[in-house]
Amino acid sequence: MSSSPALAELPQIERRTLADTAYDALSDLLASGRLAPGDRLSLRQTAAALGVSVMPVREAVSRLASDGALEVAPNRALRVPVLGAEAFRALAETRMAVEGLAAARAAERRSQADLAAIRRAEAAFRSLAGSPQPDGARAVALNRDLHFAIYAACGLEPLREIIARLWLKAGPVLNLDLRAHPERLQQGFAVRRHAEAVAAIEARDGTAASAAIAADIGDAAEFILSRGGLVVRLAP
Repeated sequence: MSSSPALAELPQIERRTLADTAYDALSDLLASGRLAPGDRLSLRQTAAALGVSVMPVREAVSRLASDGALEVAPNRALRVPVLGAEAFRALAETRMAVEGLAAARAAERRSQADLAAIRRAEAAFRSLAGSPQPDGARAVALNRDLHFAIYAACGLEPLREIIARLWLKAGPVLNLDLRAHPERLQQGFAVRRHAEAVAAIEARDGTAASAAIAADIGDAAEFILSRGGLVVRLAP
């Protein structure tokens, strides 16, 4: 008796390599703001932290360098790139357009489960931002969680992939800014924009959701540029 009909019903097993796992881990460090522009990494130390050999880390780093998220020096030292003002402004404008589109689609397509996840993420960020001494690095990570909870509801995987690559560059700058200016959280701009975005998504108002997310990105960018938040002192 042939087993082929039964085999046809088996789910496809996701094929992942150690290099994929290393790429995801390093990407998370960058996008969640646990690294800042100018931070240096070692291939060997990174491999040891992940419990793998240097080879998969080298492959992951090569991919991240292609994405513009890491720089590899001639001596193989790794560094998170330092963006100049014009490059950062271009990144922010691109994010406003792309992430605004994702927010609009999320408002139109979100499910009740999507909305619940978005509300939870917004509440977590709001709670931290309202604490007496908010943890800046944690705030960057929670901000990322909220944005990606929104984008997860847009239903466009290619768009989410584009946004994920943009955040590889944005996360470190946001971290650097909050390290230098933790008072920005207490000013409440991000909390208000997030509330506007959630309200628009609840109302299925794509135009308002897009405007709120674009304004959130734009407010942060203008603050960073106005305060000289891109100035980094690099170790010799």
